[in-house]
Amino acid sequence: MVTTLLVVVVILAIAFDYINGFHDAANSIATVVSTKVLTPFQAVLWAALFNFAAYFYFTDHKVANTVAKTVIENYITLEVILAGLVAAIIWNLLTWWYGIPSSSSHTLIGGFAGAGMTHALLTGASPLDAVNMGYVIKIVSFIVLAPIIGMVISVILTLIIINICRYAKPATAEKWFKRLQLLSSAALSFFHGGNDAQKVMGIIATALIASKVIPNFEAMPAWVPIACYSAISLGTMSGGWKIVKTMGSKITKVTALEGVAAEGAGAVTLGITEHFGIPVSTTHTITGSIVGVGVVKSISAVRWGVTINLIWAWILTIPVSATLAAIIYAVIYYLK
Repeated sequence: MVTTLLVVVVILAIAFDYINGFHDAANSIATVVSTKVLTPFQAVLWAALFNFAAYFYFTDHKVANTVAKTVIENYITLEVILAGLVAAIIWNLLTWWYGIPSSSSHTLIGGFAGAGMTHALLTGASPLDAVNMGYVIKIVSFIVLAPIIGMVISVILTLIIINICRYAKPATAEKWFKRLQLLSSAALSFFHGGNDAQKVMGIIATALIASKVIPNFEAMPAWVPIACYSAISLGTMSGGWKIVKTMGSKITKVTALEGVAAEGAGAVTLGITEHFGIPVSTTHTITGSIVGVGVVKSISAVRWGVTINLIWAWILTIPVSATLAAIIYAVIYYLK
């Protein structure tokens, strides 16, 4: 049944997807802008194009299905989804304002889980009964694993590229790597769109199921993925310049060669996790990849103070989002 609350939830979900786009635009364009391969305007258009192109490839929606099943169906209501979305939007906007590249994925999942657990608590059940621990453990474990995988792959790619090109003329190599960066940034944007748009698809599908508009996840209407991919693409076109600065230069200074390696590693990591339906953070992944290319130069090439601050933001994202959602849901619950 279509209600006003359902319409509000869907609009907020699409708004979150848009915010996700400009919050995470830095993931795809930071290195290609910092190496001056593209201007900021060209870069966001390029990234947005490949964000949306992912719609035509990722049709199994494995990541969306994982997000939808994070909270047990018995503890999902429109109010739960509303509280989770509002909390996620608040945290995303705060971290964007301060230029902190936190995970949009984890703030959404944290908010959803926190609201679901609060609903269980307020209705006399155990909070842990509300979450699917198998999915939660998988998601939480990749907070650590995704950046490590990205870092390891970027180290390997950088070493391979350096060895292949060791006899090349520096000017010629630089010219070719700037061209290759167009491909690597496109690949990263493609997998970023495929990964992050699906998370909001999962939330909208869950809202439609809770409202009995559709019977199950497999019956998700065609407009949902189109709306989600469109929203994240438009958000990317808006750019997130504060975070671009952090990602593109504050962690380590990135050359065109290193940009290719970092973006390539990020794309490979996202491709692997999407294949297995694991909703990972594109922010964590590309940060790990950028650290990896910095480590190849030397340990001191990485600004570890900046990196440690980012890690604290990652650690705090899920619990802060869950707490915000819990407070918001409790207010909604007692005002009903």
